[in-house]
Amino acid sequence: MDSEDASSGFEQLHELITSTKDVKGFLDGLAIFAAAAMTKATGENIQCAVTLRRRKTRSTIAGSSQEAVTLDAIEQSLDDGPCVQAMRTGHPELLADVDVDQRWPAYSATLAAAGCASVLGVPLELDGDAAAVLNLFAPKPGVFTNSVISAAEVFADMARRTLDISVRLTQADQLAENLRAAMESRTSIDVACGIIMAQNRCTHDKAFDILRKASSHQNRKLHDIAGDIVSTVNRERPLTHFDP
Repeated sequence: MDSEDASSGFEQLHELITSTKDVKGFLDGLAIFAAAAMTKATGENIQCAVTLRRRKTRSTIAGSSQEAVTLDAIEQSLDDGPCVQAMRTGHPELLADVDVDQRWPAYSATLAAAGCASVLGVPLELDGDAAAVLNLFAPKPGVFTNSVISAAEVFADMARRTLDISVRLTQADQLAENLRAAMESRTSIDVACGIIMAQNRCTHDKAFDILRKASSHQNRKLHDIAGDIVSTVNRERPLTHFDP
């Protein structure tokens, strides 16, 4: 990948961030772009899958084709293969020929049955607790030469920087959504406490205790109980002396 291709590629990856709604959409676009770039570099039909792992979140897998997604998902389920190894070590991992290299026999057999003869896993070193890897599939052995691996690493570095941005934006959106939900829940609880205080002529602490006991007794979340109380009053069927 020469400097002109790299510059163009970086611009296209940044455009992906603004044109996709979430990380999954970005990863799909990234996989398609990577497959096209590596197909150009090798002269072979290269397919690509991308796996993203984040703490407390299930792995996200995207691909340039459904076959690529399936092969990547199989490797993740086996927890064994060049992609998994690359993510663990932080270095590219090559399976040059599925018929010769038997480090991952179960996965190699799956690849061979799917018509894939060679695989290259290239890690994307992300900030924080996220990790990702490109999984490149070739129909012939010996496709991923040293020069192709170098080109894949250049592409991976560009992808890493843009994926970092996409992940951060998604995390920021999720945090904002969580805060909004928390504020709505808190507001609902406060309003419900106010209703109970008025109906039972009690303090806020006593009203909250009544609400808490109702939540425990009915085995329901506190904000759900509060929402029911508020909804009942909003329907102009006032609750008298709420019993836990």
